[in-house]
Amino acid sequence: MSHLPLTGLTAATHTPFHADGFLNLAVVEQQAEHLLADGVTTVFIGGSTGESHSLSLNERLALAQRWFEVARGSVLRVVVHVGTNCLADAKVLASQAQQWKATAISALSPSYFKPRSVEQLVACAAEIAAAAPETPFYFYDIPVLTGVSLSMPDFLEQARHRIPTLAGLKFTNPDLMAYQLCLRADSGRWDVPFGCDEFLLAALALGAKGAVGSGFNFSAPIYHRIIAAFDRGDLTTARDEQFRSVRLIQLLASVGYMGAAKAVMTMLGVPVGPPRLPNATLTSEQATDLEDRLSKMGFFDWIGRPKVS
Repeated sequence: MSHLPLTGLTAATHTPFHADGFLNLAVVEQQAEHLLADGVTTVFIGGSTGESHSLSLNERLALAQRWFEVARGSVLRVVVHVGTNCLADAKVLASQAQQWKATAISALSPSYFKPRSVEQLVACAAEIAAAAPETPFYFYDIPVLTGVSLSMPDFLEQARHRIPTLAGLKFTNPDLMAYQLCLRADSGRWDVPFGCDEFLLAALALGAKGAVGSGFNFSAPIYHRIIAAFDRGDLTTARDEQFRSVRLIQLLASVGYMGAAKAVMTMLGVPVGPPRLPNATLTSEQATDLEDRLSKMGFFDWIGRPKVS
């Protein structure tokens, strides 16, 4: 099994919906074109940003198929998040991803009936990974959403014996001590893309080579500049760009991050639609106010794109 690490930026993409809440898969092509224009060549589909837990199994299968169809013949790499509370469904998604020759699959922990030990967590991950025995597997650690906070260094130590396709971790966790231990485990064997946009510079300083984030959908130029400035040793610029990221995330979170992020995509001409409940949709007044605040902040200048709406 050959695998190229997830270096640079990987966009955790939104799932596009019509106003009535049904899938709007026609928008996937626009999402792909937008990302490629921003220099993002890897997507992580059906994850937290993709509202995977609000999708049916059939919807997730259809979403993945559409991304593979759009990516065919392009430089775009597709990583499929297959995690779910039902391991049988996760295995169906993993098998489909392998059939379409996904770059990798990833799965977060079951979060209703939660594994109580690393051993149980590894057993869940191993069962999913076995459904795609020729596809690299990343465990997706995001304890703030799953409520499962287990040792990732211990996970790597145990999983390497149980999961032949293990490539590493999608580390969406602010525990930078654990992150360092994972980066250095087994003499740096594992690929550990970082998943907290607001801490990217800190992760780079500790050895990160790649990141997976929702912000890369609409603000990739900021994060490209963080990486470029860090690589050339210009920490002043890197810090300034990282703080722009923090200000942006703070603003979006103040009105409800998912609804605000999807509204920003519409402002940029990529109509991914509203989120599904329980995530809230911005009212027209909220969206107008957000656009005004983004303009005053300088956001559209930061990303070098005019607002379309």
